[in-house]
Amino acid sequence: MTTSTIAVGTDGTSTSEAAVRWAAVEAASRGVPLRIVYAYGQTEETAERMLAGSVLDAAVRHARSAAAGVIIGAEALRGEPVPALLGLEDVDLVVLGHRGRGGFTSLLLGSVGQQVATQARVPAVIVRGRADAARGTIVAGVCGSATDDAVLDEAFATAARHGAPLAVLRTYAPPTPLWVGDIPTAEDGIATLNAAARERLEQQLAPWRAEYPQVDAEAVVSPDDAGAVLVAVSHNARLVILGRPTHSAVVNTLIGSTGLHLLHHAGCPVLVTPPAAVASIASANGRAQG
Repeated sequence: MTTSTIAVGTDGTSTSEAAVRWAAVEAASRGVPLRIVYAYGQTEETAERMLAGSVLDAAVRHARSAAAGVIIGAEALRGEPVPALLGLEDVDLVVLGHRGRGGFTSLLLGSVGQQVATQARVPAVIVRGRADAARGTIVAGVCGSATDDAVLDEAFATAARHGAPLAVLRTYAPPTPLWVGDIPTAEDGIATLNAAARERLEQQLAPWRAEYPQVDAEAVVSPDDAGAVLVAVSHNARLVILGRPTHSAVVNTLIGSTGLHLLHHAGCPVLVTPPAAVASIASANGRAQG
């Protein structure tokens, strides 16, 4: 994926500072400009404009200290933060901290962060977790759905760009029940299921392995809950990437229980890819505007 501009929302909090720094480093790695945005409500009061200017000036300093060579633009927008962010044009990645106040109020799930991650037409990153998340493996979660191609496109491109290893995780449901009475299922039965799941995942990854031979990609399968596994690996990961569901108009605005659990508890930034159809519309709009 080629990103023309990265946008990051700020409100002056420490969590938005972390998001600005992460976005600046990512912009540097992609060789694209960074757009810092602050939303300050519906009024034109002088105090609000002054606060907006102060917050943006500080954000620009943080961005430059994290990635000195990045081209940076900063703007204050009137209006509520969610429509302000979702309405940004010529942007191919949106970045937010995991909570906030002021212009971007309560960047907790159920508020700005959740709405942007679950409604954006472009990939969205929620920055959270430890400060050294610039290291480690990139993790991608796939589930055998229509979202997988977008996730793998993003994951392999990101791993190649950063020279980072990639782990692609797919969970599967173990037999239910695992035993009958007091007789447990044979261990080799579980091993067979595990091997079959790994083989399917390896087949799924084959086209991306061919396109990105430089990426050290590992196929990982597990019979455990996907949300729990992704949270566990996130504490040593650089970035976790997953997709949004596509199978209904209602679900299309949700991220699913796995994604919600991850965004609440991840130990590193989380990137959410939109459905392919939505991303295609956004890309087409960007080309038309260009």
